[in-house]
Amino acid sequence: MDLLRILFAILLPPLGVFLQVGIGGAFWLNILLTLLGYIPGIVHAVWIIAKR
Repeated sequence: MDLLRILFAILLPPLGVFLQVGIGGAFWLNILLTLLGYIPGIVHAVWIIAKR
């Protein structure tokens, strides 16, 4: 399942974070990072998925 979440994190970072933690602080932070730059959003999403 983590492989699928990482794939979602690369394609659409907030979706990957949402599948891992739901709607919370990490989700909103990831949306902000994705809006500021796609790469920071991906890095944050993969980090959140790998951390848990």
